[in-house]
Amino acid sequence: MANYKVKDISLAPQGKMKIEWAESRMPVMMSLIEKYKDSQPLKGHRIAGCLHVTKETAVLMRALRAAGAEISWSGCNPLSTQDDIAAALAEDGFEVYAWHGQSTEDFYWSIDQTLKNKPTLTLDDGADLIFTVHNKYPELVKDIIGGTEETTTGVHRLRSMAKDGKLLYPVIAVNDAETKWDFDNVYGTGQSSIDGILRATSVMIAGKNFVVAGYGHCGRGCALRAKGLGANVIITEVKPTAALKATLEGYTVMTMDEAAKVGDIFITTTGMKDVIVKKHFETMKEGAIFCNTGHYDCEINIKELESIAKSKREVRANCEEYTMPNGRKIYLLAQGRLVNLAAAEGHPSEVMDMSFANQFLAQVRLATEGKSMENTVYDIDNAQDQDIALVKLTTMGYKLDKLTPEQVAYQDDYTMGT
Repeated sequence: MANYKVKDISLAPQGKMKIEWAESRMPVMMSLIEKYKDSQPLKGHRIAGCLHVTKETAVLMRALRAAGAEISWSGCNPLSTQDDIAAALAEDGFEVYAWHGQSTEDFYWSIDQTLKNKPTLTLDDGADLIFTVHNKYPELVKDIIGGTEETTTGVHRLRSMAKDGKLLYPVIAVNDAETKWDFDNVYGTGQSSIDGILRATSVMIAGKNFVVAGYGHCGRGCALRAKGLGANVIITEVKPTAALKATLEGYTVMTMDEAAKVGDIFITTTGMKDVIVKKHFETMKEGAIFCNTGHYDCEINIKELESIAKSKREVRANCEEYTMPNGRKIYLLAQGRLVNLAAAEGHPSEVMDMSFANQFLAQVRLATEGKSMENTVYDIDNAQDQDIALVKLTTMGYKLDKLTPEQVAYQDDYTMGT
């Protein structure tokens, strides 16, 4: 039995059933397990992972182990761990340090534990593990041949780190794969964030003014799903091209200062701090609900909220009521953490199937090529994106046309005129 620290090991049977459910809806991952279980390209490698402990992550961990890796794992968010999944993984012999409701001290302690095995590969969502290695355990770098990063915020910071010459080993930007951010970030975030809002509040979305801060992939997904449920969607942005896209796709664009006065539900998707701050809380109307689905919990300035509120109380699970000086009541969901994971179960298994296939294949690539790669951030190969998409479509029962040899020749023939 591997070392572990979870909330309640007796939850394992419940967790195992959920993992089985995820496996039945992740055919790409299951095909990778079947493909690599004999050759075991990760044999001899030790992977330290820091990623949300969900049923989908459990499928990824099982795939990595089937490919020969030794694994130690922690959650990448204090409120995203599903305790029954953590228990199931621990009972299955995984070294896992994760439980829901961790303190900041617990969170980093758990990362520390995963690094005791001196990993040769790292797997991250938010780059906290990579930053811990660089800032606290630089002596481990000599054994690490590469890492992967799952989310936009982490990739952005790692690219900045590489630009400054501070990145000490190669990292593959899984987030930037087309089969990740055009699907996971859009359809996964959109559906699971709405799911979290509904579980925490049970309010009607139709007819509400639904404010989405940021119109990147995640913001687009949230806007799309809210619109589908009948909301009047408002977008706030700092990037002109993103705001223009939102306008041409039928949404109202305004500043957060303006939106704060009319919004019923707010969700931040930017990865930037201080998107909703004191001046916005002061102008929100009675009953306003606000939450975050960006990786970190800094998008909503909770310290400023608490500095002006007369009182607060938890009125539902993951729903805190703040009473303003004039008696108005406004509501914060999931303590400003990822609402889709803290208040719901995260992205559907079907979309994580592709994201985690990219994680798996990127780890295999690092195991074989990492020693010859430079200390920078690499993109996923387009061929891998296309292969994953094709497998996904095939498992869904769809077929594609193919170019004929004549068509292939035509597309590259610069001598052809009009």
